[in-house]
Amino acid sequence: MAEDNKQSEQDINSEAQPAEEAVLSEEAVSLEQEQAEGELLVEDEVEAGPEQQIEALQKELAEAKDQALRTAAEAQNVRRRAEIDADNARKFAIERFAKDLLPVVDNLERALESVDATDESMKAILEGVELTYRSFSDMLERHHLKVINPEGEPFDPQLHEAISMVEAPGAESNSVINVVQKGYTLNERLLRAAMVVVSK
Repeated sequence: MAEDNKQSEQDINSEAQPAEEAVLSEEAVSLEQEQAEGELLVEDEVEAGPEQQIEALQKELAEAKDQALRTAAEAQNVRRRAEIDADNARKFAIERFAKDLLPVVDNLERALESVDATDESMKAILEGVELTYRSFSDMLERHHLKVINPEGEPFDPQLHEAISMVEAPGAESNSVINVVQKGYTLNERLLRAAMVVVSK
């Protein structure tokens, strides 16, 4: 009985062995196939990989250069804008103050026009007003305030403000025949337009 059991076990083992060997050989074949495929893939990567990597790196380099150029241009624009703003702030910092000074200059001019130069008693006052007006005018010029006194010149709407138009037979049409109030510019920017009478 025991011998029969041993015999059957041997038969089973002998039958199982070829099956196991078949499974093992299939696994070995599949491993070999995977290795071969892997080698092919590696070969493909070796052949195509560097070119693709070079293209990708060239693309990244071009993008980085473009970004660097854009950043540099933007930084330059910001610096230029800052310089212009600082220059304008320096040039026109006194604009409001200068506007407030202009009525004082106007009053000094009116005083000079209204004083009778032939009156000896007013001579000292006239000299004082003239000196004050002259020093005031010099100060305005030092700070780049220029007078617009366009009498006899063609009317310019960018610099002049016409308060009336009158017939003037001896004058050219559309020219300034009288300046009611002088204008001023500050560093070539209009601070106050000249108020004028224009010929028809």
